[in-house]
Amino acid sequence: MATPRTKKDQIRLRRLLADLGYGQAEREDRASFKRRFHPVAEHVRAFDPDVALVVGERGTGKSALFRAVFENGLLPALARHAPAPRLPSGAPERTQWVQAYPMHRGFPDAFGLRRCLEGDGGERALKLWFAYLIRALADQTERVEGLAGPALSSMVKSPGASPSEVLQAFDEAEHEPLVLLDRIDERLEHEDRWLFVGYDELDTLGGYDWDVMRQALRGLIGFWASYARRWRRLRVKLFLRTDLFRRHAHFGGADLAKLAANRAELTWSDRNLFAMLIKRIANTDDDLFAYCRAGKVPFVEPDDPDLGHVPKLLQAQEARPLIERMLGQYMGAGAKKGRTFTWVLDHLRDARRHVAPRNLVRLFEQAATKEQANQKARVPKLLHPTALRQALEDVSADHVQQGINNEWPWLYGVKKRVNGNLMPMDRREFRERLTADWDSSWGSQPDLRPPVDSPAELIDYLLELGVVRERTRDRVDVPDVYLYGLGLKRKGGVRKGS
Repeated sequence: MATPRTKKDQIRLRRLLADLGYGQAEREDRASFKRRFHPVAEHVRAFDPDVALVVGERGTGKSALFRAVFENGLLPALARHAPAPRLPSGAPERTQWVQAYPMHRGFPDAFGLRRCLEGDGGERALKLWFAYLIRALADQTERVEGLAGPALSSMVKSPGASPSEVLQAFDEAEHEPLVLLDRIDERLEHEDRWLFVGYDELDTLGGYDWDVMRQALRGLIGFWASYARRWRRLRVKLFLRTDLFRRHAHFGGADLAKLAANRAELTWSDRNLFAMLIKRIANTDDDLFAYCRAGKVPFVEPDDPDLGHVPKLLQAQEARPLIERMLGQYMGAGAKKGRTFTWVLDHLRDARRHVAPRNLVRLFEQAATKEQANQKARVPKLLHPTALRQALEDVSADHVQQGINNEWPWLYGVKKRVNGNLMPMDRREFRERLTADWDSSWGSQPDLRPPVDSPAELIDYLLELGVVRERTRDRVDVPDVYLYGLGLKRKGGVRKGS
């Protein structure tokens, strides 16, 4: 259905548009994941054998990229859409991807980790990751002859939820764990194979205890900073949020500095953001694919055997005909209300100008849902700008709540203290709002604290995260993607079209 001719056609396409897979990543089967995942050429560098650190802001798709390769084996498919990537092997069967974290039942919970690392000066955390790496490579250890001592066996077979048992066995094994990993690396090199160990979701370490998270992260960074250059074919991929990397990277010293110098930074250009959105739309249904084609979107031909319809955008402007076909040219009666094409991304940018891909998907899903309830768009358009503005508030609320539920549980306390206020605000006044009840819990959990020690430091951290931005005359402001979710308002009312 290249062009919806009737209201019925329009309603059907819009219903499909309301379900692009936002929030379904954890439940997606492999076929759905492949259809929805967009290959960003610049991101494929993360799998260069010499890249150990993969760093990205919140919401930049670190976990999706991790899943694409470590769970779904899609690196060969991604490589088809990247210019001459340096990958470990042209033969996928010679490369193995092992997920070392999260390990779910195979790793201690927040309470167990806290007990294990209490009073640790750093050595225990480093040994913890050493021991659990051996456990993650259990199938490899069985193939190494001459190293099946009782301590090593106990370390692998002890309950993962009991780090004390695992570490006791590790200490009893003495030199055997290192010899074992050395031999695994020797065998991989002899057989011309690669084994990559991957760590993702590291912001979940320790639950809400920032000291435990800090100790565990530093132990992991310290371990791989010490050993990454020792092994040639046993390599690591550490997927780490940018703010955590900045705060804990120094622990690795000179060795980590060498790793960090060659890190891969996950960023999204406007071109890639629109391509990602269009790929999800086009692979949702054949009629939506035809609608995209009628919107003059170029696609890779033939279709990718794994990834389906892949947009081939050389610049962001190539998405403009489709966006305007879907929404119209302007956010109102004329250009003064803003162009829809620029409005879409500009209102999703955080204070650092970043757009989270999932927020772009969510915006169109929610706009389609709003439009179904109050139909204003005229055929062949699918959405009215009013629905898009209303959807932005939902996206902001969801973005903040996701932060509270996952990466930044203390953001609940920020919301509680600033809710109902007007932006922009004097920095001094903003600091006073955060100072109120500073010693009270900042979340639903008792004694939940921000990861800093003072309101002034918290403002600096919010600036670093892109939640807050600085304005002239010592004022601070909050971008729309956080504004509504934090319960804030903008002075002079909502700038609907800008």
